[in-house]
Amino acid sequence: MHDARTRLKSSASRAGSDGLPARDVAVSALFSVLIEKRPFDDVFAKATATRALAARDRAFARLIATTVLRNRGSLQAVLKTYLEKPLPEHLGRLEQILLAAAAQLLLLQTPPHAAISLAVDQCRADRNGRRFGNLVNAVLRRLSESGSGRLASLDNIMLTFPDWLLDRWSRTYGVAEARQIARASLSEPPLDITVKSDAEEWASRLNGITLPTGSVRCSHVGRIEDLEGYADGAWWVQDAAAALPVKLLGDVTGLSVLDLCAAPGGKTAQLAAGGARILAVDKSAGRLARLQENLRRLGLSADVSVADAQSFTSETMFDVVLLDAPCTATGTIRRHPDILYLKRSEDIAALAALQAKLLRQAARLVRPGGTLLYCTCSLEPEEGEHQIAAFLTERSDFRRQPIQLDETVIPLLWRTADGDLRTLPSYFSELPEGIRGLDGFYAATLVKSDC
Repeated sequence: MHDARTRLKSSASRAGSDGLPARDVAVSALFSVLIEKRPFDDVFAKATATRALAARDRAFARLIATTVLRNRGSLQAVLKTYLEKPLPEHLGRLEQILLAAAAQLLLLQTPPHAAISLAVDQCRADRNGRRFGNLVNAVLRRLSESGSGRLASLDNIMLTFPDWLLDRWSRTYGVAEARQIARASLSEPPLDITVKSDAEEWASRLNGITLPTGSVRCSHVGRIEDLEGYADGAWWVQDAAAALPVKLLGDVTGLSVLDLCAAPGGKTAQLAAGGARILAVDKSAGRLARLQENLRRLGLSADVSVADAQSFTSETMFDVVLLDAPCTATGTIRRHPDILYLKRSEDIAALAALQAKLLRQAARLVRPGGTLLYCTCSLEPEEGEHQIAAFLTERSDFRRQPIQLDETVIPLLWRTADGDLRTLPSYFSELPEGIRGLDGFYAATLVKSDC
């Protein structure tokens, strides 16, 4: 299995001679995230749709943008050393053009003549930055000659991560572990998939490995839709950590399951493949439509309902209620580096309050003797451990069900003192570079009393 960074650089080098469209999309997406504070996936999808980029150009645009988001602090620091004075404010996309070009030159091995000349073209095409074309040319030429050494000397974690988040992780997990989490969070993630059956066979077919958790991990870079088995519905994309909460339920054959906040549907697919009868609820009709499309590709089925989980009611109660609650998603920064720029410390309290409301509503829908499965992809205790502790204090009719799975599937390190699931991005660090890491997840299984 090839090293992921080497393959990414190689891909960038091959794409370096392409024209402006891919770079324009990357810069526009960066401006939307960094200046307008909009989610990357949303703006990138819109930008690529309007430009009708080929698959290779879309991949290159995404690579440029995410590389900047993962290294913005270091790239800014290096660029400043080549500027005699700070850039004036309100210069359109000038800073994003410089960042994108710096990422190509210092991290992606794009040929200097392509990265520099096209950055100058972008600058001169920008109404507010066009008079700085000569400056951009001079700065990037000097950067290409001596910037690599300066970049290597910097602490990208301290320069790129917001102080509030590093401080929180240091208090929660310790300073050393916080840095390991941050380092892993700034790495390009591998591709994890959940297969319907025969993980070993699919790992062999896709040149991947089978993780102890049962997921297949690949270091693939390219169009997922082109991989063997995708069109046939043999598997779906799902981070190995995200696949664990449903596994905590054991055999779900024949169980009635309410899947709240169900989109994008990885857990819905797991439940359906396991033989459960599912009602998937989400307040976004568009996201539910994509969930149904994916289930059709997989040959699986579930009932769906467009509704807000806070107010959803049902005449019947369910054997299992799964609540994958909205959260800060700080455990998924390696897949969504825009989180570093979009989330604020005050978001945690607001989301924790929402999660508490959703938990209360979900609990009302669990039949006596049934199970409530709560999970989030946040690393913040307020959205995980503290949330469940407060719920159990409030609801004496529920009790915690500690993890029952074998330690080879979920190691003791991944279990809290109370027996809940807690994964960190720094896990699977023993794997080769390019296929390390895991999303940060929390999950707790709660059983309702029979009476």
